[in-house]
Amino acid sequence: MNHETNSVPNTSGAGYFFKGFDLIQKKGIKRFVYVPLFINLVLFSVAFYFMYLQLEHYMSMFTNWLPEMLSWLTVVLWPLIMITVIVLFSFVFSTAANWLAAPFNGLLSEKVESILTGEPSPESGFNDIIKDIPRTIGREWQKLYYYIPRAIGFFLIMLLLPVIGQIIWFLFVAWMMAVQYKDYPFDNHKISFRDMKNALKEKQGLSYSFGITVAVFSMIPIVNLIVMPVAICGSTKLWVDHYRKPFIQNTL
Repeated sequence: MNHETNSVPNTSGAGYFFKGFDLIQKKGIKRFVYVPLFINLVLFSVAFYFMYLQLEHYMSMFTNWLPEMLSWLTVVLWPLIMITVIVLFSFVFSTAANWLAAPFNGLLSEKVESILTGEPSPESGFNDIIKDIPRTIGREWQKLYYYIPRAIGFFLIMLLLPVIGQIIWFLFVAWMMAVQYKDYPFDNHKISFRDMKNALKEKQGLSYSFGITVAVFSMIPIVNLIVMPVAICGSTKLWVDHYRKPFIQNTL
């Protein structure tokens, strides 16, 4: 059976993200990519439609409020507001989509690991996915519990410290992207959330470069539709190269 564990481990987290584009095209993987991709497409289309209607409504109110001599501002502000809202919406949307697709994401990571290691993965049908929902949602709650208090703190820093605050906020977002996607293979092996975080901190360069790349692509409309499966495949490759061996040995 073909597998890729003998390849030289990449030292760049960004490289693992781009490796995900190759992995999603592997035989036996595509069908596990389609489900989260379809979920992304439906959610993004519906949510963006309603967001656009609301934005158009408030821009109309703003235009009516402006004095006639300043009506030209609408022409300038409308594209700027649209770009800003789309970028922010794309990031929020990808976070929400991860929640809904969590059981499928874990399955995708499992199949990718099987291809990379040459070891058979457990047979997983629809009933197995249903059974895994409480565990996967519980894990997502752990991430949310970890995220919210830190997000509030870093958001306040972003507001109070121009430029520096924005950089700090972006690095925090990048770290959370690494936590979000690198966690799937850890969770598949029943490794605790705390142990996963400690493992990521030991290789912070890999984690931040991977997270920064995911964060950048998550803010690009349309492209962000495929970020989720690509990031899962890339993070699973990263797990196999850098984390799997010591954790599996400890388990044994």
